[in-house]
Amino acid sequence: MADSSFDVVSKVDHMEAANAVNQASKEIAQRYDFRDAGASVELTDTKFMMKAASEDRVLAVLDVLQSKLIKRGISLKSLDTGEAYPSGKEYRLEATLKEGIDQPNAKKLSKLIRDEAPKSVKAQIQGDELRVSSKSRDDLQATMQLLRGADVELDLQFVNLR
Repeated sequence: MADSSFDVVSKVDHMEAANAVNQASKEIAQRYDFRDAGASVELTDTKFMMKAASEDRVLAVLDVLQSKLIKRGISLKSLDTGEAYPSGKEYRLEATLKEGIDQPNAKKLSKLIRDEAPKSVKAQIQGDELRVSSKSRDDLQATMQLLRGADVELDLQFVNLR
């Protein structure tokens, strides 16, 4: 019997992120507490730029954006938020979408699979994803459960189950 396998990836749907930004912009434009605060949020490639008149208002914009991302099915683990900083008369806050599994996290996941997964399961790092293979599909299912419960700062998805 041939080996079964799946890939562990960390990806974000950019259309859903753009939709979340549009929804957040509409809510910010309509909410009373954002009037005269110069609040806005924009998405460029994988960076969010939030602007407002004060630090607490820019953090409120972040809160609105986070709620819209959650509603669109994007995990907050894939959002890397910086600190609010003053820029002229306004405060700015940058956040980045994290995609792909970086080397330290890939090694951490691979070690977790080696130590705690069933013995027939093997893991290979392939660029920014992790290929997990085994002869038994049941062992792969157990490995998926193990990785879902793992303490990593990434939003993991499992694709290409064969």
